[in-house]
Amino acid sequence: MARKVVLLIIILALIGLAAKLAYPAIKTYVDPVANLSFNEGLITLRPTDAPSKEVKEVPYKVEEFARGLVIPWSIVFTSPDRMLVTERGGRIQVIEQGKLRDKPLITFAEVSSQSEEGLMGMALDPSYETNKFIYVSLAYGKDSKLVVRVERLRDLGASIVQDKIILDNIPADTNHAGNRLRFSRDGKLFITTGDATEKNLAQDKNSLAGKILRLNSDGTIPSDNPFPNSPIFSLGHRNPQGIDWYPESNVLLSTEHGPSVFDGPAGGDEVNVIEAGENYGWPIVSHDKSQEGLISPKIVFTPAVAPASGMFYTGKMFPQFKNNFFFGALRGEALFRVIVDTTAPSQVASYGKMPDIAVGRIREVAQGPDGAIYFATSNRDNRGTVKDGDDKIYRIIKQ
Repeated sequence: MARKVVLLIIILALIGLAAKLAYPAIKTYVDPVANLSFNEGLITLRPTDAPSKEVKEVPYKVEEFARGLVIPWSIVFTSPDRMLVTERGGRIQVIEQGKLRDKPLITFAEVSSQSEEGLMGMALDPSYETNKFIYVSLAYGKDSKLVVRVERLRDLGASIVQDKIILDNIPADTNHAGNRLRFSRDGKLFITTGDATEKNLAQDKNSLAGKILRLNSDGTIPSDNPFPNSPIFSLGHRNPQGIDWYPESNVLLSTEHGPSVFDGPAGGDEVNVIEAGENYGWPIVSHDKSQEGLISPKIVFTPAVAPASGMFYTGKMFPQFKNNFFFGALRGEALFRVIVDTTAPSQVASYGKMPDIAVGRIREVAQGPDGAIYFATSNRDNRGTVKDGDDKIYRIIKQ
């Protein structure tokens, strides 16, 4: 009898081990300083009772900055008093000293904006102060199909002119069109792309869909890219929409939308650390499944929160947020804060929702030249509850 019991225990242990190998847990490390607590499967930030580190906690408040936008997607600052905003419908809007200009800077009439696609990513050239280059990505119809192109513009202040097409024919669809733009410290342009609802394209190295791409600012392919003569930096992505680097490092974090029932079990949104040449698994694995040779996410969100942006905070206004990663959540209707391990920035220490923010769906988050944190709603995208004045841009400032 004793032998049977021992044998049963061994069998159960082996089953448990197999389950862990097939479905490894994504660990969350609770930071005693951030003092995080669980709330309905997510972690919610709450005031700390523990002794704090030698960091001054600056009280803050959230205030409305601008209103009257229509599905804003990306925010850049060309000066302390001038903000540019892409709207998914095809317009670049100008906000000067908190006031929305009467007319857009430019309207892309050819933009397709039936569902999730449209005028999306925007980034300033690292040498913007001298060349005035701005990069945008937009979805449009071409040869009876949807594609995304990345285009370079020249900002003339009162107007803007189209300068050069950097990359074209990125596969797109009305859903899963990407598309975030961001420059790295070494001046390379990174582009996130969706799988265009054809999930197998994410594993196809001959397709630009479901990838994170890396180009020189003129559109040429860097000689040190992981795949020769290819703009592909990483593959196996479903629909990443936020990227940024841990300050003064090459550690790149990305946010990514998980399956939506039609292409897999709901949930499985991700925060990943992106490395050159690596495969992030879609559609072979998702959620907390793993497989040798595929990179697992640092955080998995189920149920979905729909992470739609990403930014490391480097400002001086809020010392307690230094080097924290922020992203907007559409379905989660929140601004999330991720605290990484400062001794190992590729590891997540803790994460949670910023408290007392109830403005609906949030997409973009950006740091202003003043050190404030700006974020935009997406309540007019037919998936949210439209409030008076939507869509709006809010900012977190000193109280």
